[in-house]
Amino acid sequence: MPARPDRSALGAFLRSRRDRLTPAQAGIDAFPGPRRVPGLRKEELAVLAGLSADHYSRIEQGRQQTLTVDVLDALARALRLDDIERAHLRDLAAPAVRRRAHATWESQQQADPGLLRLMTTLDHVPTLLLGRRGEVLARNALLPAVLGTTLPPGDSLLRWLFLDPGARERIVNWADFAAAAVGALRYETGRHPHDRRLAELVADLRAHDPDVARWWDDHGVTDRTSVAKQIAHPAFGPLSFGIEALTTPHDPEQRLIVYTVEPGSASAQALPLLASWAQVVATT
Repeated sequence: MPARPDRSALGAFLRSRRDRLTPAQAGIDAFPGPRRVPGLRKEELAVLAGLSADHYSRIEQGRQQTLTVDVLDALARALRLDDIERAHLRDLAAPAVRRRAHATWESQQQADPGLLRLMTTLDHVPTLLLGRRGEVLARNALLPAVLGTTLPPGDSLLRWLFLDPGARERIVNWADFAAAAVGALRYETGRHPHDRRLAELVADLRAHDPDVARWWDDHGVTDRTSVAKQIAHPAFGPLSFGIEALTTPHDPEQRLIVYTVEPGSASAQALPLLASWAQVVATT
């Protein structure tokens, strides 16, 4: 007899989304009676989604084993989920079945040769290649010059971001950037619920950083797309980058991270000098 899927993560996500949405924001009158929280009641969300109160309660409590696409779409509309949240909802509602192929996730990831070749054409800007759990697979010489940390292949970008005090000092908008990283982690755990090493990474970061624990408990999800990063460089002053994450269809578990700059900007003008400075530092 097949094991029943674990719906606890789905219920927690639904509760977090209805807690943040008031009846007024949802476009309905609040049901009468005292309210313990400002967000939607179960009964209010059920009406918005066209479900019975009992049906929705079973879903949120993890007692509803069969969930149709129509029901998930109705809940997503009622909760006003964005595209990433909708995808996360579907992942939680239909968790992947453990297969032997999951064993390959325990092996060391190898950098994609095509992405490595692409990195060489982008050597004028900081770039790094990340694996499925934020492991550094490759990076160019400009990246450590900008971030102030070596990050050799095999290191965890996420552990540096959350556990090294230097990350908070170097990244001016650290809180915005770090919160997005936690949202991306939450999204990945929904896509890969059986990834043991990913779960261990999340547990370790939550245990050692209260910011991670707080953002994780908010159940927010984000995708790794375009974000901005402001750097306070000790030698070159403020630097501004747009961070672009690129993937390829044949290996979506690797992401090429490119630090882009506005043409003609102070940051663009500083990069050649920064590259020369990094070479001098490396040889002294």
